[in-house]
Amino acid sequence: MSIPHLFRCPISLDIFTDPVTLCTGQTYDRPCIERWLAAGHRTCPVTMQPLGDAALVPNRTLRHLIERWLSADQQVPEPTAAADDDGDAEEEPSLAALKRCLQSGAGAGANAKVAALKKVATLASESDVGRACMLQLEFLPVLLQLVFHPPAPWDLSEQEELALQCALSLLPASPTSPQHDCLNMLKTEASLASFVRLLGRGRARVRAGLCRLLEVIATAATTRELALAAAASPRVWQALLPLLQHGDGRVSGAAARAVAAVCCADEPARGGAVDHGAVPALLKCLSWASAGKGGCCGAATVSSALAALEALAASEAGRRAVAHEPGAVRALVRHVFMMSSSNEGSEHAAAALLAVCRESRAARSEAAGAGVVTQVLLLLQSQCGTRAKAKARSLLKLFKSM
Repeated sequence: MSIPHLFRCPISLDIFTDPVTLCTGQTYDRPCIERWLAAGHRTCPVTMQPLGDAALVPNRTLRHLIERWLSADQQVPEPTAAADDDGDAEEEPSLAALKRCLQSGAGAGANAKVAALKKVATLASESDVGRACMLQLEFLPVLLQLVFHPPAPWDLSEQEELALQCALSLLPASPTSPQHDCLNMLKTEASLASFVRLLGRGRARVRAGLCRLLEVIATAATTRELALAAAASPRVWQALLPLLQHGDGRVSGAAARAVAAVCCADEPARGGAVDHGAVPALLKCLSWASAGKGGCCGAATVSSALAALEALAASEAGRRAVAHEPGAVRALVRHVFMMSSSNEGSEHAAAALLAVCRESRAARSEAAGAGVVTQVLLLLQSQCGTRAKAKARSLLKLFKSM
């Protein structure tokens, strides 16, 4: 695919996904220029002019031109999909043709849709330009529609499972991307019920993918209402929390990250997590993963579970739940000093313990009896980060006053 020069971001050289214009008149892709500004630069990357005003103005005209150009049956970039079984390579279908195939009704051939999805998966994994083009052509809502409104409602066929993997590969990394808005389709009762059903009954790969989707929903700027609805749903928690101890470490790790993301969202989401039993479930996950049952993902699962407990301890209801849960304080003390290449878990454990012990005399006594001072001193002597050291010093100061 020969992309017109004006359709490429001057920073990434990829096709624009969300073109915005600076006060200098130069246009950039929003994620690229946001990273440039977040790094502390106050100049235009192309002209190097100082930016008196760093406002980003959407370039709707350019975006409209790109959408029209993409819709004109452009061929996919460089044939990357595998040839047919007979070994004869065929001409690659256009992006618009792939989209039309995926949008065809239930009567359309399932094999054709599966073949189209395989081409989409290959293109999304091997080509940044292809991925950006498919986002511009709004493949993401089409794929989500295939997953959550499948012809067979009780299980995922190969078609729907492929659609989920393609959708996950297309999801933008930036939480501020407007492309995440299509996830709000899950706010409908039917879609949310389908999500819960697949989370509870799907294969391991599907469950891990849905947990990742929930993590994106909890962190994206345009899906706050959906995140709150998920956090308030007993059915979501009933399907999600058992996955914290799933036999496949990829599933348990993804579930722990999803729970942490929901708990970090805001106060109402934390309240929903506490009400539906997140605290005891996370503590069981800690014990399970620490015993080595999480496989190669065990350490990451522990860190994510501790991050979720830290987020819950930021609320009054969460602190009470942790303080009153048998063995919770001792479990946090055990994880204040963790022998690992990353001290993120130690940082989360120290922060959660600090929040709980500040409010509860009983928790302070239990932590002291569990050897928290020794754990804190070991952490301070390790090569932990500055934030972990700060939490450790605050804990030490709290217990020194006792």
